[in-house]
Amino acid sequence: MQIPAPRGSRLKVLVLLAIAYLAVSVLLRLTLTGYEGSASLFAPAPLLKIFLIGLIYDLAAFAWIAIPFVLLALLFRDTPRARKAHAAMASALAVIGIGALVFGTVGELLFWNEFSARFNFIAVDYLVYTREVTGNIAQSYPLGLLISVALAVILGLSLLIVPFVWRAGLKPAPALRQRGAIAVCYPLILAGVFFGLTEGPHRLIQDAAARELAGNGHYALFRAFRNNDLEYDRFYATLPERQVDDVLKDELLEAGLDAKTTDAVNGFAHDVAADGDPARKNVVLVTIESLGADYVEAFGGAKGLTPNLSALANDSLTFTNLYATGLRTVRGLEAVTLSLPPTPGRAVPIRKNNKGLMSLGSVLAQNDYQPMYIYGGYSYFDNMRDFFGGNGYEVFDRTDIDDADIHHETIWGVADEDLFTFALKTIDKKAEGKKPFLAHIMTTSNHRPYTYPGGRIDIPSHSGRDGAVKYTDYAIGKFLAEARRKPWFEDTVFVFLADHTSHGRGRTDLPPENYRIPMWIYAPGFVVPGKVNVTASQIDVAPTVLGLLNIPYRSLFFGQDILRNGEGHQRAFMANYLTVGYMEDGIVVELAPQGRVRTVRANDGKPLPVDEPEARHVIDEAVSFYQTASREIERMTRP
Repeated sequence: MQIPAPRGSRLKVLVLLAIAYLAVSVLLRLTLTGYEGSASLFAPAPLLKIFLIGLIYDLAAFAWIAIPFVLLALLFRDTPRARKAHAAMASALAVIGIGALVFGTVGELLFWNEFSARFNFIAVDYLVYTREVTGNIAQSYPLGLLISVALAVILGLSLLIVPFVWRAGLKPAPALRQRGAIAVCYPLILAGVFFGLTEGPHRLIQDAAARELAGNGHYALFRAFRNNDLEYDRFYATLPERQVDDVLKDELLEAGLDAKTTDAVNGFAHDVAADGDPARKNVVLVTIESLGADYVEAFGGAKGLTPNLSALANDSLTFTNLYATGLRTVRGLEAVTLSLPPTPGRAVPIRKNNKGLMSLGSVLAQNDYQPMYIYGGYSYFDNMRDFFGGNGYEVFDRTDIDDADIHHETIWGVADEDLFTFALKTIDKKAEGKKPFLAHIMTTSNHRPYTYPGGRIDIPSHSGRDGAVKYTDYAIGKFLAEARRKPWFEDTVFVFLADHTSHGRGRTDLPPENYRIPMWIYAPGFVVPGKVNVTASQIDVAPTVLGLLNIPYRSLFFGQDILRNGEGHQRAFMANYLTVGYMEDGIVVELAPQGRVRTVRANDGKPLPVDEPEARHVIDEAVSFYQTASREIERMTRP
């Protein structure tokens, strides 16, 4: 005797899961909105946009998540045994999906706490470096508690949802006509989501925070995988090549550079002449993790956190308006080492073909220097060993540091004081030879979990970024005190600057104040102390150092010597995850996918019509630089 079929269709499983997924997405969005702490986001109009546009991206994400459930509904036959098998499979997949959703939600909360953004390029790259990511979470958060709460939520949601899924899974299969319609239409829906849904809905929101809140983490992660290597010419605004050449020649002339570029693939290539004999000075270049100008008292930042660096401003050439190119260490390393604007997609150091490039180290190596890269962590992270080792640097990292010399370390590397102690030993050995050296040192302590050896400063370890900043300042002060006793000190130029700031998003996609970083050049008896207030970029560091050393070279750099050329050609480059920008004359140009161009005032973020003559000029410069740099990088990194 045949069992009567329950009324309805097993497709009800999709409805139940969609309701659950959307409920979690809405709850997460509401939580993140509250976490932002801005009353303006809760005004009716912005809040409505956030949730309505968010719903579009939530549905787009669910369309892909639902694929296995759709396949189950179509493939299982309509017999009593097949219905039970379908119900069991759908229930098991639902439990797996609930687990992934809960842990993904926890991941989104942690990611937002760190970057104030939905999943993006950083999340994609971090999937490669699971040791550092999981270790950082374990050292920064109560991991046991997080896992326990997540498992409890998974159990609760499973007990609540799975019985409904089981009952719905026992219902009959769709009719043959319905199956055919689903088999035809569902792939079209997926194709529409894949190709049709872009940044269009997001563009309806001007506020950067609201735009991030209106996103969906799963959709954003999928999109970041898709767009990990964006071709500039396909996705961003372009200009005719002849116009680009003319713009860059004008830029060279404006900077007072030699504009002989007819034989160069890089339209900003130029010759750098020397005023006399090169200064055979050593260079110690320290890039400091996450040190924005807002944390340095000498730059108008927080008081009392950087006594050593602030005092250094009295004895150094201090650059007060230098801007980082990005929001990650790899972007800072790219800018300082290669003097390249932050083009869309992956930074050059983490691309596969990143060797044999023109760099600060390669120019110095051609002038008989010994370039070194010294890092307190494991240099496979962000492909550092491959990149620096393939561009003429000798790489030293955690594997070279004796455990007996370590007072403290985190998942990112040894404490900054231990890094500097190791750096001094390494430099001492290099200084025994007749060749000058370049030592590029990358710090790590000013990074979550913000832990460091006890008894060094008056802020307890693991209490937040303020303590990490002050400890890094302590370590730098100790490093300089010890370096002053070295025989090589008087022949050395010290350069200290940040790799990026601790926050990027603000009132606009690229708020300049969130990219402003400090830089000091310290060389008693060689560099005259003073302040350089011109607007400059992180990509200008290498040309400026080479200029101080009076080294002539044929430059393919996009940066310029701040001291020789910066006054007449003030501009800065900056980027976040998809938007690249250019700042000049108080205007910030934002270039985004789908050819979007936006101009805003640098001081207040207010939009400026793109057809205004003052804006059009800066737009042409921005497009010309990024269009040329992207093509040059593509040429350099081509297999």
